[in-house]
This record gives sequence, structure tokens and C-alpha cells, in this order.
Amino acid sequence: MKTMKKLIRYNSPVVLSFTFISGIVLLIHYLTGGKSSTLLFSVYKGSMLDPFFYVRLFGHVLGHIDMEHYANNMLLFLLVGPMLEEKYGSLNLLYIILIVAFITGVVHIIFFDTMLLGASGIVFAFILLASVTGENEGVPLTLIIAAIIYIGEQIFQGIAMQDNISQFTHIVGGILGAGIGMALRPKKKSYL
Repeated sequence: MKTMKKLIRYNSPVVLSFTFISGIVLLIHYLTGGKSSTLLFSVYKGSMLDPFFYVRLFGHVLGHIDMEHYANNMLLFLLVGPMLEEKYGSLNLLYIILIVAFITGVVHIIFFDTMLLGASGIVFAFILLASVTGENEGVPLTLIIAAIIYIGEQIFQGIAMQDNISQFTHIVGGILGAGIGMALRPKKKSYL
């Protein structure tokens, strides 16, 4: 008889850990009436003397406003993330998450006077990072089409809709994912 340990593999440690930690953060959000998210898991303008300011620069990607927000982000995160973790390695994927969290946090603080929380910047980075596959010459057509669809939709929604969704963060995350993907592509081998 196979044991449960052999039936279920923790196949993508960074992606699964991020998903579980975000779920715990959401539970704490509910238990504290959102106070934990304001303190630790959302980014906004504040005093740089506050040590939590720096925690929030990275922690905002773990926070979600409700179960629907969490589920929408984690569904895409779990679909795309394991493939990326296998391709780039766990440590590199963790670095990508930290880079995207930091840059989207800083950009949000510079340009907006609202709170930002959620993993959607990372999700958009992952989507465009995943589209950079295949041969190592030229810009992949999959990247161009994904960028047009995802970034184009965000620009349209940012102009046409008034909602509490940060399309700007999605765009920045997508640009970062595409840029990182292009930078990490293997260089063409020279046989001379």
C-alpha cells in the first residue's frame, strides 16, 4: 500500500508555501477585522521611520481583501507557478516574487494615495514570464500576444472603469515578468 506521503507531492515549494501563507494571512485578516492587513499586508504611503513600512513593501502581496480576491489570484498562481518554478528553480522564483513585490509596492507608494494588497502584480508577472518560452532568438510571439491581451485589457479597464482594482500594478507586474523572462532566456550557443 502506498502511503499518503507518496501519493501527494509538495511539487512546487515556493508556489505552495506562498499560497498557504496567503491563506493564513486572509484568515488573520478576517479574525482581526482587517487590522492585520492594514498593519502588515498592504502597502501605502507612510513614515519611512516606521519599521512596518518596510515589511509592507514585501508583505502586501500576501494580503487579500476577501476570499474571492484570494481565490482569483491563487487559481492563476497555482496554474502558472509550478511550471515556472520547475523551469527557473525555486530560489529564482522566490527572487522574482520579491522583486515584483518590492517594485510594485514602491511604484504604488509613489503614484497613489490608496492602499494596495494582493498577489495580482505577481500573477501578471507570472503570466508574461510564462509566455517567454521556446527558442532563444527574437521576441516570442506568445509574449507579444499575451502582453497585448493582458496589458491592453488593464489599460482599457483603467480608463473605462472606476473600481478598486489597481490596473497599474497589473501592468507593472506584467512588464516586470516579461523583462525578467527575456533576461533569463538562455543565450544562443555558438559552435564556432
